[in-house]
Amino acid sequence: MEKCMMNTELNINLQDTQWKFEYVDHDRNIARAIVYDESGQFYFVRAERDDDFGKAITIETAGGGVEDGEDLITAIRRELKEELGVQVEVVCKIGVVSDYYNLIHRHNINNYFLCKIESFGEKNLTQDEIERFHLSTLELSYEEAVREYEDRANTRLGKLIANRELPILHRAKEIIERRISNPPLQVCRALSGGKGDAYVSGS
Repeated sequence: MEKCMMNTELNINLQDTQWKFEYVDHDRNIARAIVYDESGQFYFVRAERDDDFGKAITIETAGGGVEDGEDLITAIRRELKEELGVQVEVVCKIGVVSDYYNLIHRHNINNYFLCKIESFGEKNLTQDEIERFHLSTLELSYEEAVREYEDRANTRLGKLIANRELPILHRAKEIIERRISNPPLQVCRALSGGKGDAYVSGS
């Protein structure tokens, strides 16, 4: 088993270009994932919302806040089971995007992982996710996903999400292509807090 080839995680810092900055009163540590299957299809969540951010239909990666005492890998596995109903192989950490929601005075620390689906099961959505956000699953090709992010950037919230997630989606595609062209070699940093190197199978 050989060492990972691409071991540079993305580190992106973004500002909120849609709402005026006043102050930040809390940070949110978030685990998110680009999720794909054996055939190369990608899985996202679709939300239909009408709240302080305005009326919008959005595409976004599955994920959510890391709970107290929870590590990132446990958090992303839990979130993907809840929102998509999937069990996954956590392939690698893609990187971190720091961004802001000025409207609610929040700094988001988004930890992105690449995850490959191993099996499908039942979702476990919260009442808010069902009743307020009408969360559903989107299964898309890479090209379809890019178009959907670009189309949904027609709202202020959609633009913030696209700015954050399109660079991550692009990097995920590069990693997947490397995995296909170099089956024994994988493209990741260690999953345990970024220490050391990660070795994973070529499946």
